[in-house]
Amino acid sequence: QVQLVESGGGLVQPGGSLRLSCAASGFTFSSYDMSWWRQTPGKERELVADISGAGGSIGHTDSVEGRFTISRDNSKNMLYLQMNNLLSEDTAVYYCKARWPYGLGLEYWGQGTQVTVSS
Repeated sequence: QVQLVESGGGLVQPGGSLRLSCAASGFTFSSYDMSWWRQTPGKERELVADISGAGGSIGHTDSVEGRFTISRDNSKNMLYLQMNNLLSEDTAVYYCKARWPYGLGLEYWGQGTQVTVSS
């Protein structure tokens, strides 16, 4: 049974930091590309950052470049998102996603974790 469980969200002041975690199970974690997405009410889910299975290819959307860092630990089946210098516009529900990179449309989503940036 595939599971992706996010944790680490919460309330933080502007300029603060949070580290999100995503615990994966039920599939060969190191074979899947992983990504973080976020969504606010009334808006489409947007890609925040992604990382290839072995971690050799990493990308961050422009709005978080230099502030957020995606990483993974394949020995622990864990995905992370270090978020620094948080802004109010970073407030959203954050989701992790696993995608099989060789087609077939295989992808899995976590249930999300709320991040609220407010003073």
